[in-house]
Amino acid sequence: MTTPSENGDENPYLREPPTEFEPVEELDEREAEREARQLREAIRYHDHRYYVEGDPVIADRTYDLLFQRLQDLEDSFGLQTPDSPTRQVGGEPLDELETVEHVAPMLSIQQSGDAADVREFDERMRREVDGDVEYTCEPKFDGLSIEVIYEEGVLERAATRGDGRAGDDVTENVRTIRSIPQRLRDDHPEFLAVRGEIYIPRDAFQAYNRERVERGDEPFANPRNAAAGTLRQLDPSITAERPLDCFFYDVLDSSREFTTQREELEFLETYGLKTDDRAELVSDVEEAIDYRDRLLEEREALNYEIDGVVIKLNDKAACERLGSTSRHYRWAFAYKFPARAGETAVQEVALQVGRTGRLTPVALLDPVDVGGVTVSRASLHNPAEIAEKGVNVGDLVRVERAGDVIPYVEEVIEKRSEGYFEFPDACPVCDSAIEREGPIAFCTGGLACPAQLRRSVEYYASDQGLDIEGLGGERVDQLLEAGLIEESVADLYRLEREELLELEGWGERSAENLLAELEASKEPPLAAFLSAIGIPHVGGATARELADAFGDLDAVMEASDDELEAVDEIGPVVASEIRDFFDSEQNRRVIRELREAGVEPEAREREEGDAFAGTTFVFTGSLPDRTRSEATEAIERRGGSVTSSVSGNTDYLVVGENPGTSKREDAEANDVPELDPEEFEALVETDEESSERESSNQRTLEDTFR
Repeated sequence: MTTPSENGDENPYLREPPTEFEPVEELDEREAEREARQLREAIRYHDHRYYVEGDPVIADRTYDLLFQRLQDLEDSFGLQTPDSPTRQVGGEPLDELETVEHVAPMLSIQQSGDAADVREFDERMRREVDGDVEYTCEPKFDGLSIEVIYEEGVLERAATRGDGRAGDDVTENVRTIRSIPQRLRDDHPEFLAVRGEIYIPRDAFQAYNRERVERGDEPFANPRNAAAGTLRQLDPSITAERPLDCFFYDVLDSSREFTTQREELEFLETYGLKTDDRAELVSDVEEAIDYRDRLLEEREALNYEIDGVVIKLNDKAACERLGSTSRHYRWAFAYKFPARAGETAVQEVALQVGRTGRLTPVALLDPVDVGGVTVSRASLHNPAEIAEKGVNVGDLVRVERAGDVIPYVEEVIEKRSEGYFEFPDACPVCDSAIEREGPIAFCTGGLACPAQLRRSVEYYASDQGLDIEGLGGERVDQLLEAGLIEESVADLYRLEREELLELEGWGERSAENLLAELEASKEPPLAAFLSAIGIPHVGGATARELADAFGDLDAVMEASDDELEAVDEIGPVVASEIRDFFDSEQNRRVIRELREAGVEPEAREREEGDAFAGTTFVFTGSLPDRTRSEATEAIERRGGSVTSSVSGNTDYLVVGENPGTSKREDAEANDVPELDPEEFEALVETDEESSERESSNQRTLEDTFR
């Protein structure tokens, strides 16, 4: 069966599209152009059925085939158009988001959670409006407000609300949202500016957060924050990967006039713009209050977050006469819901895989207010605690914040599912077997587990490791997805310039900078290397104790349990973990590969005196001649200490290249003197002639600022 298209031709792709196509190379340009036009029309139709009406007529796989066919035609014949559905996979990264003025102010709405204030609003409307007063009531979406402009039916521009007068131009990101049409449907006005709310559906938010937790990323705090951060991405392809959606609810400006708010909503739906079918027309304020109470009861069953209802005067002419203040519309009022406080439902339990393989269960929650902070995740600690508390998906739980910081599930208030969440037999990321050691569960996949590999590489390059600039989480993900890191951190030292330049967002400078950083990291201080390779329970302080005690890597690797326990701050448990780490053939293989790539930790030099005893340093920016860990070690060898923030106890702030502003402001506020890199090097230089100067280092410090 075929369906007539808008221009009268029969479009074979609307209802029962073929699953096989004539080879692209056998088409002439005219045939390709006609087929591409039909495919665009069909994909828009299927997008509307799926994302707006929720009633798809073809299978997902069939849709994917149509989309890929259109992409092939556009690429082969140069047929790309500004409003093509293929733009929804994301365009080129932007340098910045430009600020644009709105066609009409996007103002806020007066709001209250008290019914008395709603009735007072109604009394004011009845005093100031001639004739009967009726209202449209709509859900108050908890998302990000957006202005979208269509000219001649084609999406021209989109911008965030900003300060209400101007906002960020996010057109390229909005093009990737499939529920927002690139082109309006029949009978659209020549010009239309509409206001909508960008949001992430609750089920998609929980699924996306689960993926983030399982690959080692921090989950988003709540759907609104996730939507806002996603819409402001400079790389539209990142926006395209995230499950954004949109409801439209207001006409900001149009070449067509509307008489009522209700009529606006009906026409928006006709144009193909998604609206919420829960909007209702009511005849008085008591019906509006009843509407809010009904929606409050339905709130938990909705697949999107709402925090109240919006009550609007229905008569557009009356709205125009009432106008607005500098901040809000006079003809609308938001009747808010009470905040969720401490009690919420567990939507999912995700397993976070750490760099050592430890599996940490995380409860993904309906966002809830806990002590003034919105919480959407909470720790469940380990399998034993889950069993003890009887927590399962769907249960109503009470959430607390340990020390007013870390959210955790305190107790189950209402059992809605039988039993408790039980750990699977296999890792959710790599499918390797899960083993239990007492109350703790571990993935046995080691570095063959992508999550462990990612975390180990990210940690190796972090400030706690070798401090390799330019290797944050997103860059590590890129290298993993491109297959440039497959087995271990040793793969970093096999990277080639040409491979990096093929990756999206990499240029000559970023590729060369990373390779230079990697080359510079081949002779790390022993303590930094021991911390970087991910030995359980071995952070910076313990790594320095090991380096001081044993002097070189081989000695640490061969140390017995008794020798390890003899080191300050290392007890039997940590000693056993260190010994197990170096007994692992996999870990020895990684260290061997690192050495073969040219990485050789420097032997720990003996203490060089106490010239900096009692002296505290803070760093900001990068040093030209030392990594952060090398500079830290130089200070600690002389009895000094390094902290991460400036306080009244800080003696010197070392200011390198590209410094941050907050530490310098804190230094000024606390009267802390600054050292530039040259002054710092004059203090810590360790060549053969430095011994005489060591005895006068403290005097040099004083002379510098005399």
